[in-house]
Amino acid sequence: MDRIQFGRRVAYWRSRRRLSQQEFASLMQRSLRWVEELEGGRRQADPNLSVVTEIATRLGLTLDRLLHDPAVLCPAESEIEAVRAVLQRHDVITGHTDDSCAEPVPVAALRRALVHARTGFQAGHFARLGTQIPALLVDATRAAQRHQGEEQYEAFRLLSLSLELTEAAAIKWGDTELAVVAGHRAVAAAERSEDPVIMASAARHLADAMTSHGQAAAAVAFATAAAERLRPDLVQRGALGLSVLGMLFLKAALAQAAVAEADDHSPDTAARAVPVFLDQADEHADRLGADGNELWTSFGPTNCALYRVAAHVHLSAGADAVTVAAGIPAAALHSLPRERRAHLLTDRALGETQAGMREKAVDTLLEAEALAPEEVRCRPRTKRLVEDLRLLGAGSAEGRLRGLADRCGLPR
Repeated sequence: MDRIQFGRRVAYWRSRRRLSQQEFASLMQRSLRWVEELEGGRRQADPNLSVVTEIATRLGLTLDRLLHDPAVLCPAESEIEAVRAVLQRHDVITGHTDDSCAEPVPVAALRRALVHARTGFQAGHFARLGTQIPALLVDATRAAQRHQGEEQYEAFRLLSLSLELTEAAAIKWGDTELAVVAGHRAVAAAERSEDPVIMASAARHLADAMTSHGQAAAAVAFATAAAERLRPDLVQRGALGLSVLGMLFLKAALAQAAVAEADDHSPDTAARAVPVFLDQADEHADRLGADGNELWTSFGPTNCALYRVAAHVHLSAGADAVTVAAGIPAAALHSLPRERRAHLLTDRALGETQAGMREKAVDTLLEAEALAPEEVRCRPRTKRLVEDLRLLGAGSAEGRLRGLADRCGLPR
C-alpha cells in the first residue's frame, strides 16, 4: 500500500465528512498524532486490514471506495497551495533563514529525499509531491545558507534541482504560473552552484515553464542562449553534459512549435526552425549512442523521438505524430520511465484525435491510464482531450470513453 496516497485518501474523506483530525482520532480511539502521521504518510508501517476496514466504516465508505475512488488520486488544491505558500516564504525567497542553532540537513540526506521524490515523479506519481516538495525546499534553502565550502555548492545544486521538480510538478498540475516562479528560482540557485550542468538543467525547465505559460518566444531565446553559453563546458562533461545540452534543444523545439502554432501571419516560416532544433538534439543523442537517464532527463534517441511526436502535435500534424510514434521500437520505449511512456501515449492520442482516429485515441488513453493513472485522470490537458472526444464522438468506443470520463471526474 502506498502510505502517502492512502493518507491523502483518509484526509480527503475525513474533510468531506466535516470531521476534524481530533474528532476522527476520537472515533478511531487513537491519538491526534496517530491521525496526523497517518494522513501525512509518515507512519512506519502500513495499517493492517482490520484498521483500514475500521477507517472505512468510521468514514461511511465501502472499503473499495476508500482505496480506489479516482477522485482522490489527484492533488488537493490545499496541497498545491502549500507548495505556493512555501515559495512565498521570506527564507525561501531570500535564502536567509532564522538564527536558530539547529543544524542544517546533511547534504547526503537532502540528496536521498530529492532522489526519492524525483523517482516518484518519473514513476508517474505527481500528487504525492504536494506533500514532499515544501519540506524539500525549506531544508534545501537552509542547507544552502548554513553549509560551507563544497557542501554549500552541493546544497545549491540540490536546491536548484528541488525547484526544478517543483516546476515539473506544477506543469503536471496545470499551474503554469507556479511553474514559472519555480523555474526562475531554479535558475538563480543553479548560478550559485557554479555548475554548468545544473545551470543547463535549470534552463531547460524554465524554458518548459515559459512555453506552458504562453511565453514560447522567450523560451526559445532563453534555451538557445543557455545552450550557446554552456556548450563548451557541457561537451567536456560526458553523458551528463550531453544529456542536458540535448534537452535544451528539445525544449527549444517544442517552444518553437508553440511559436508557430500561435503565428497568424507566417506559421510555416516559424515551423521550419522546429526540425532544426530536433536535429541538433539528435546529434547529441547520437554521440551518447544509447538512451540514458542522467539527471532524470531520460535523454537519448528514444526521448528525441518522443519530442518529435510532441512537436507534430503542437503543429496540428496529427497523422505525422502517429507515424513517428508507430516507428519507435517497443523495447526502447519500454526502457523509459513510466512518466515518459504515458506522456507519449497521451501525445499519440492527441495526434490520433487530430487525424480523425477518435476510437483509436480512446484506446490509447486507456493504455496510458493503465500505465500511469495520474497522467490521464489528473492532468488538465489530458482531461480536456477526454472532454473533446466526448463532444466529437468516439463511435464504438463511447462506452469506454464514458468510463474514462467518470474516472477523470468530468461531469456527465
